[in-house]
Amino acid sequence: MALIDPRTKYPSDFPSEPRQVNPGLDVKMATAPDLGQDSYVGSGKLEGRRALITGGDSGIGAATAIAFAREGADVAISYLPEEQEDAERIVQLIEDAGRKAVAIPGDLQELENCVNAVTKTVEDLGGIDILVNNASRQVWNDGILNISDEDFDATMKTNIYAAFRVTKEAVKHMEPGSSIIFTTSIQAYDPSKELLDYAITKAAFNNFAKGLSGELLASKGIRVNAVAPGPIWTVIQPAEGQPAEVVDNFAQDSDIGRPGQPAELAGAYVFLASEAASYVSGETLAVTGGALTP
Repeated sequence: MALIDPRTKYPSDFPSEPRQVNPGLDVKMATAPDLGQDSYVGSGKLEGRRALITGGDSGIGAATAIAFAREGADVAISYLPEEQEDAERIVQLIEDAGRKAVAIPGDLQELENCVNAVTKTVEDLGGIDILVNNASRQVWNDGILNISDEDFDATMKTNIYAAFRVTKEAVKHMEPGSSIIFTTSIQAYDPSKELLDYAITKAAFNNFAKGLSGELLASKGIRVNAVAPGPIWTVIQPAEGQPAEVVDNFAQDSDIGRPGQPAELAGAYVFLASEAASYVSGETLAVTGGALTP
């Protein structure tokens, strides 16, 4: 296979990308993120596993769902009801891989929807071996004085509360050898002034993963890790995740000169969920395009 220059592998500017209202839809994007649907080839790394991916309808969650299915896992995805069109596409791709797909709409800001996401996964897939806490709310604000209490509350509930509640419910059903993975961010280490509330939640995920690993690995044989993406081209960015003027040239100032694509993250989740990572727990795997993390 020929070498590919990572700097030019994917687009580095998005001049025609329409702005959307949060949370937005992948299917309405002019420059569609690469989810790996045309490139990811599995090799049985997750054969027979049963996974729940929150926010699995688009972006990193969708790329992970596709990869998990092609590696042999049955996959449940949770998502907001208004993201149904994106979810249906990912469900079809999971089924095209010959695996069972479960679609679970519901706003994870609500406790009952967190519990239901796990309950339906267990009922429909017969159990849960992998949990990916990926669902997140990212809406930019111009500094702390412009973050309303309502916005702050919504971000905390969507990100931290939901991950805590879903994890607490999932652990009840997990057996030794299971895996929990959090989607954190470069923002946990290098927060942007426009994303203060979002960055707080991602730093919390790093801490949560490490603390939870110490409890669960010793007591239940469950590994807990995190993936820290750098700037990634997903619908979050044009759907109020970045200031409008930033989107056209999003992440051109990164070391690699472009944003990452969801397909470039999927392998990290597969690794952490698989037996290849049987001695890895409490770790945060950085996929940042060259940005350094502590």
